[in-house]
Amino acid sequence: YPPLPDPLPSPVIDSHCHLDIGAAGRDGERGLAVDTALAAGEAVGVDAVIQVGVDVASSREAVRIAHDWAQVVAAVALHPNEAPRIDAEHGRPNLQAAWQDIAELATDDRVVAIGETGMDFFRTDPPGRAVQEESFRRHIDLAKHLDKTLVIHDRDAHADILRIMDDEGAPRRVVMHCFSGDAAFAEAVTQRGWFCSFAGVVTFKNAGSLREALAVVPRDRILVETDAPFLAPMPYPRSAQRLLLDPETNGVMAEHLRADLDEVSLRPCGTTPSSVRRVHGGLVGPGAHRTRPRVGSAADSGWRRDFVIDPGTVRRIAALARVGSDDLVLEVGPGLGSLALALLETGAAVEAVEIDPRLAARLRRPWPGRRPGR
Repeated sequence: YPPLPDPLPSPVIDSHCHLDIGAAGRDGERGLAVDTALAAGEAVGVDAVIQVGVDVASSREAVRIAHDWAQVVAAVALHPNEAPRIDAEHGRPNLQAAWQDIAELATDDRVVAIGETGMDFFRTDPPGRAVQEESFRRHIDLAKHLDKTLVIHDRDAHADILRIMDDEGAPRRVVMHCFSGDAAFAEAVTQRGWFCSFAGVVTFKNAGSLREALAVVPRDRILVETDAPFLAPMPYPRSAQRLLLDPETNGVMAEHLRADLDEVSLRPCGTTPSSVRRVHGGLVGPGAHRTRPRVGSAADSGWRRDFVIDPGTVRRIAALARVGSDDLVLEVGPGLGSLALALLETGAAVEAVEIDPRLAARLRRPWPGRRPGR
């Protein structure tokens, strides 16, 4: 994985990612567990994320992750390429069933957006585009019916996106995910009051027209995303993309906008809690996890102390400490050993010193062969 960049001066929110795909791994790279990915993101200033579904299964997983992690909210949809695939391979009844499943998932209170939906002429050939358009229109209607943000995937289909949206009538809030148009398209989008979300592509050397588009988008209509594990910023390979690379994208955007990094981190709508609520509602934002804590702890009246035992929490602590395989960690008073185990997972050498004989006896069980008291 890429090294951790310096933390951003102000907390940001990743407006579009796929933690489930990152956890499974891709392109031969081992997966990164959801809790580890979130911890790495927090270590560099990514305090909250929008987890996006692309089919029924991943949309269900998005909802599950959003319920398990308070700094995550979900978006659900059939990806533009998914609808024609289901129709061609499994038939119309299965496609209708998938639309119904998405509609039901969309009512969950942790779902803030409908997406990613839209049009993709790169991977869907002309025979499948009628079904793709029908699916897009259904998602537009669903977003309006539930008053949720519409997240649009647009690949080589700018004119058709505008045509369909103008025909249907846009929901109150619309996000152009991984904006890929030029300055003229950016003006058309922002004149309609929509938001433009920029991913790592904006850092590519050949993305001059995209940076020109960034320059014409009003600051209060700019969002930043990783699309993790896709679209890593330069100079990282595509498969290396994680939430922790948001600072790299923000840095290039700040340079092009001739703004301080703090300004880009603090002011664009996609990066601050108050602004994100304009797009996705009040469920997401840095500090959201503090209002709904999920720290697993066990209190014991005999020892008169609490022990942090939640695996996600202790892994976040290890990630925030930037502990690696070359480090030797001395942990004094490891309690039940949960943090020590998380530190060992990083490859670090750990000396856990415990003077309470009752706890030392417990610590020997998960680590047979270790010296007593260690």
